[in-house]
Amino acid sequence: MRPDHGHGHGHTHPVGLDPTATGPDPFAAPPRRGRPFRLGIGGPVGSGKTALTAALCRALGQEVDLAVVTNDIYTTEDADFLREAGVLDPDRIEAVQTGACPHTAIRDDITANLDAVDRLTERHPGLELVIVESGGDNLTAVFSRGLADSQVFVVDVAGGDKVPRKGGPGVTTADLLVINKVDLAERVGADMAVMVADAHRMRGDLPVITQSLTRTPNAPDVAAWVREQLRVGVGA
Repeated sequence: MRPDHGHGHGHTHPVGLDPTATGPDPFAAPPRRGRPFRLGIGGPVGSGKTALTAALCRALGQEVDLAVVTNDIYTTEDADFLREAGVLDPDRIEAVQTGACPHTAIRDDITANLDAVDRLTERHPGLELVIVESGGDNLTAVFSRGLADSQVFVVDVAGGDKVPRKGGPGVTTADLLVINKVDLAERVGADMAVMVADAHRMRGDLPVITQSLTRTPNAPDVAAWVREQLRVGVGA
């Protein structure tokens, strides 16, 4: 596989998860200097990834030069939602249609997402942050470290308080776990104390944030975490 796929740009693309394959390590941290910080947001269908992405655009858009890449299987629905919500100028949003399970484009072959980031960077040379939102997938849907510098995994209480203790790489290894829609916990019979305790037990020292975007539409705790990632990542 040619590193640039004939596009003439300089990045290389992981060739998949086959341990015998040649090419860059899909879990290696990508070089940061001279390009925007890439933040991956993943999680199951309906957990609130697009709503969180919109909230971060509202919270950070006036202080950080940012753009968004969305991933959907066959549509551009998430990108259309963000454009219609007016959280960013439309030319700061790129849509990737994965044609298969979203993890194929955020982990197995990240070419389409890197190309989308390239297009955004060409249009906006001063970009500091690109949020890459995955389409809904399962608890194993983590990002290749060749694509995401940091990644957020979003679950919600409607899935039941058992979700964190089920584990999976999304819950256990993402840089931040967000437990979303906590305002619905009582209505769906989810025990938040159990859910939070299990999340911390499964994740060790990795952070967990609980939130309700109904109560705090700009996701202040997640936005503060993202600011810290940018601060630490500058010049890396």
